[in-house]
Amino acid sequence: MLLIPCPWCGPRDEAEFHYGGQAHVPYPEAPASLTDEEWARYLFFRDNPRGPFAERWSHAAGCRRWFNAVRDTSTNEILTVYRVGEERPETVEARSVALQPRPAIPARPAFEDEVVQADTGVRGQSPQRGSGA
Repeated sequence: MLLIPCPWCGPRDEAEFHYGGQAHVPYPEAPASLTDEEWARYLFFRDNPRGPFAERWSHAAGCRRWFNAVRDTSTNEILTVYRVGEERPETVEARSVALQPRPAIPARPAFEDEVVQADTGVRGQSPQRGSGA
């Protein structure tokens, strides 16, 4: 679970909070003049970046206040929190983690009479035991 730092109450368990969507989405100045498509875009279309993302959260089981958090969507790390109405603080971009290729997962586990050669990932017969070679 996430440990989310409420600006008023301090760090609390994720279960105490409700997610409120993307932060800093301006309300249309004249909503009555919007077409259905424009209104739908305002209501439903949001950014979905990989990396730091400003979100709204409510501390529902605590002080019941809304606040903003910048969370790295690739690592789930909360980078900073700030109160509603405050400007988004300059945050250090999320730590860049070099994406390393994962080792190949065999289609099935190796049996006792097979070994997986670590350097190539190729299955082969296990060496004969007690062959005296």
